[in-house]
Amino acid sequence: MSTLEAGEVPQHLAASYATSFGEEGRAWIAGLPALAAEMLERWELERDGTAGAGEASLVLPVLRRDGTPAVLKLQMPRQETTAALIGLRAWDGKWMVRLLDHDPVSSSMLLERLEAARTLASISNDDVAMSTLAELHARLVAVPAPQGLRSLGEIASEMLARVPQAITSLSDSADRQLLRNWASAVAELADEPGDRMLHWDLHYDNVLAAQREPWIAIDPEPLAGDPGFDLWPALDSKWDGVVAKGDTLRIVRRRFDLLTDVLGLDRARATGWTLGRLLQNSLWDIDDGETRLAPSAIAMAESLFKR
Repeated sequence: MSTLEAGEVPQHLAASYATSFGEEGRAWIAGLPALAAEMLERWELERDGTAGAGEASLVLPVLRRDGTPAVLKLQMPRQETTAALIGLRAWDGKWMVRLLDHDPVSSSMLLERLEAARTLASISNDDVAMSTLAELHARLVAVPAPQGLRSLGEIASEMLARVPQAITSLSDSADRQLLRNWASAVAELADEPGDRMLHWDLHYDNVLAAQREPWIAIDPEPLAGDPGFDLWPALDSKWDGVVAKGDTLRIVRRRFDLLTDVLGLDRARATGWTLGRLLQNSLWDIDDGETRLAPSAIAMAESLFKR
């Protein structure tokens, strides 16, 4: 069996782990070749292509013993990977990548292989792409959240508790007022957080073409909550292209209307929870040292209130 060489680990993955997890992250990256070798041997897999990576995992195309193509996904055990396993088992391959095997100790996963080179981002007509994503999204959130997932109510409470301190880090008074407004929107909804199983990161690049279904979702970060909290990644898809067209307000509003229509969501609640995602993202940015709100967040918030 071909093993993973240390030089195959992408630098951006190593940098991400060092930034996010410090010494623990660097140690995990150093142990990746040994972990890959262990999983390849345990599941009797052969390497079948070049290693790929996102910000949190290494992905190896492989062949199973019977020749079936699959993907070996290696990631450091943490709350998000535990949630992903819960979600993948609950969706059980319905409109979601199928989990073939997993190792609970290392959080390694063996997944079905999809057409990684063809995502929804390849569709040039944005209405077609967004409608396709919305229909897939509606099927995914129809599944009640199983036990063991974090609740949106818990996350909302944590966000609201952090707002007063975060406001002091913003240098612009208009930004500070926006953050207060977004927090107020979340506070109005926090008592009814919802109970659907959310993907939490469903955008164009996390929907791949496949043989058994035209399009299948990947890389869930499951959460129990209101589907309105799940819209931001879709609205943000291909954002640079949205900005380049010079019609940001209309495009975002059109996407929002498509999503809420197909998912059957109350627009006021969906707007409030989308502002909650902008709040969450902004709090993370502030943790990273930012002193201004992201222009994309401001533009999206403005789009939701203008026709």
